[in-house]
Amino acid sequence: MSELLSIALFLASVVIYAWKAGRNRWWFAATLTVLGLFVVLNITLYASDYFTGDGINDAVLYTLTNSLTGAGISKYILPGAGLIVALVLIFGALGWILRRRHLPHHFGYSLVALLLALASVDASPAFHQLSELVKSQSREGDPDFAAYYKEPSKTIPNPKLNLVYIYGESLERTYFDNAAFPDLAPELNKQKDDSIDFSHTTQLPGTDYTIAGMVASQCGIPLFAPFEGNASASVSSFFPQNICLGDILKNSGYENYFVQGANLRFAGKDVFLKSHGFDHLYGAEELKTVVDDPNYRNDWGFYDDTVLDETWKKFEELSRAGKRFSLFALTVDTHHPDGFISRTCQRKRYDINGKANQSFSAVSCSQEHIAALIDKIKTSPYFKNTVIVVSSDHLAMKNTAWDQLSKQDRSNLFFVIRGDQPQQEVVGIKRSTMDNGATVLDILGGDNFIGLGRSSLSGQSLSEVFLNMKEKVLAWKPDIIRLWNFPKEMKDFTVDVDKGMIAFSGTHFRLPLLLRISDSRVEPLPESEYSAPLRYQLADFAPRDNFVWIDRCYKMGQLWASEMALSTDWCVSQGQLGGEQKVQHVDKAQWKGKTAFKDTVIDMTRYKGNVDTLKIVDDNIRYKADSFIFNVAGAPEEVKQFSGISRPELWGRWSNAQLGDDVKIEYNAPLPEKFDLVITAKAFGPNANKPIPVRVGDSEQLLTLSNTLTTTTLHFENPSRSNLLQIVPPDPQSTNEGNILGHSPRKLGIGMVEIKVVKTEG
Repeated sequence: MSELLSIALFLASVVIYAWKAGRNRWWFAATLTVLGLFVVLNITLYASDYFTGDGINDAVLYTLTNSLTGAGISKYILPGAGLIVALVLIFGALGWILRRRHLPHHFGYSLVALLLALASVDASPAFHQLSELVKSQSREGDPDFAAYYKEPSKTIPNPKLNLVYIYGESLERTYFDNAAFPDLAPELNKQKDDSIDFSHTTQLPGTDYTIAGMVASQCGIPLFAPFEGNASASVSSFFPQNICLGDILKNSGYENYFVQGANLRFAGKDVFLKSHGFDHLYGAEELKTVVDDPNYRNDWGFYDDTVLDETWKKFEELSRAGKRFSLFALTVDTHHPDGFISRTCQRKRYDINGKANQSFSAVSCSQEHIAALIDKIKTSPYFKNTVIVVSSDHLAMKNTAWDQLSKQDRSNLFFVIRGDQPQQEVVGIKRSTMDNGATVLDILGGDNFIGLGRSSLSGQSLSEVFLNMKEKVLAWKPDIIRLWNFPKEMKDFTVDVDKGMIAFSGTHFRLPLLLRISDSRVEPLPESEYSAPLRYQLADFAPRDNFVWIDRCYKMGQLWASEMALSTDWCVSQGQLGGEQKVQHVDKAQWKGKTAFKDTVIDMTRYKGNVDTLKIVDDNIRYKADSFIFNVAGAPEEVKQFSGISRPELWGRWSNAQLGDDVKIEYNAPLPEKFDLVITAKAFGPNANKPIPVRVGDSEQLLTLSNTLTTTTLHFENPSRSNLLQIVPPDPQSTNEGNILGHSPRKLGIGMVEIKVVKTEG
């Protein structure tokens, strides 16, 4: 109803302004802005619902404010492009309609149209969902949280069993209903029938996406992160105050392993696992050096057959060695929108209503591999000392099976196979995924509670205690957010050079980092693969915003400390863009600093100059030096432009044939008639020991490099006074070597540290 009302108000605003309001630049801009906001909100709602099936929720907030490295985005490119095109067309059409009639301006109709536009935004479901997310961050919480949140013992008294825990991506229990979906999952259904099967595992807010499902199942709490928490993209710990299953296992002598086909950094899984007892992590980057076929991949990473084969190998290896271990695995082939079919499964097709359905086909395929792994473990001599757990990480999101799934009574998958005492039982008590970790801990001989989770074998789930557990969890949201122990102030801080971390107020963050600081709030702004460089983010600060910026010295030295403009050491800058700024060199392994913000008069000219300088594109930065130094951004003042060169790294820069077939450096003035070119460089891969043409005008010299850095001097005569230096790597190689995770491969030829032009006489 509210959706129809908001659309009606929107259309009424458009009609009244277009036909009665007349022309006025200010009223047109204000009305178009509010109507545009309505459009953006609803497109955001539509896009979010496309992924979640539940609109704009915590899953959307967390995913967009965390690392997107490794996300399998190719299937979303076309829908995303469609949304952008639609947005452009809608804004264009709105602008044309509103300005169509040439009438004198009418204040009353303009005001009515603007008020109707504001009312349409206020009535929209998207605005209500976003408002509720914002409000949920600032509520006081529920006073009974402390009574129900229980911290378990940090150890298991006498551990005897190893643990294999398999998360099936979106592999909810609904798929295993043979009446609804005949013969969809026969192999894993058979394994489930030989287990302790928990048939009523519900999904709660904050547990409905992969990392949230993992947190719920291991820590017994939903994943609610603070808005400032775009946090967990930079913070080095994840719910640092919580004792989770991995912590207890590690403290009890277990070696904890986690294996998945996707990139570990996506959504901060690596941070979570490392924070809670996992020392051995294998994802897309780690597996590519050990799998038989590193090119056999889907959009997210390695297929489930590859991942579960590696899981079996690790199980055998650790069992033979007599280790006490836990081995967690996460599949990916059943990921929405339609999943992936691996090449080794027996059934590659499942039909619904006479037509193949990719999501169901992926489920049928993936469950084969999970069942096969369980069979291998069961038939091994190590099974009697092993507990096998199979669970969905969350209910399926909006996929091509959605219409059929949504007709069913849906629940999550969770069953346990005990090698020490085989048991066939269906446990029908009402529970949630927060109870999974406590149930496993109970079986292993530990406590029967973790956080808000309770063992379903010897305890009572809070889902049974409270009539509406969903509302209760949302009431506890502020209490759960406080468990992040997120700092509200920053006075003293320490930069750890060796670890690349900054610590303050009991929290550690990765470097580089930008912080916006007020009297009651510290907002960390990390630099990640999908966020803007920190200097661009700083350029968006208001003139009086206090900032602390920890980064490589040259990035801030070019603004406020020219003596540091070529240094790749760490520096700390703080101040206000419209006031004073200072830059301090981090010259010790453990460097201690203090925040000191002066209440100075704001100079808007200085502010604009700082913002303009911060926004200069890297390749357009110019510094004072007598040579081209490649480990900093930009080029010396003598260089007009350059191409074919990748981004700066701490040692220098690679040539990159993706950006240009060869390296070209064009100088402002003609190069000398006679000069030496002194180049410190190395070759990449097969470019080593091959002649590399270096040209200036009509003159060409051959450069030969090894795979290690060397300095070579080439002698040039330049009678035509050319100002262009050209270097042609003979065999550029496509590789992800040294690349930013999630970025396209580069085509590397030579790695350059420094190039210097030295004029000669005679």
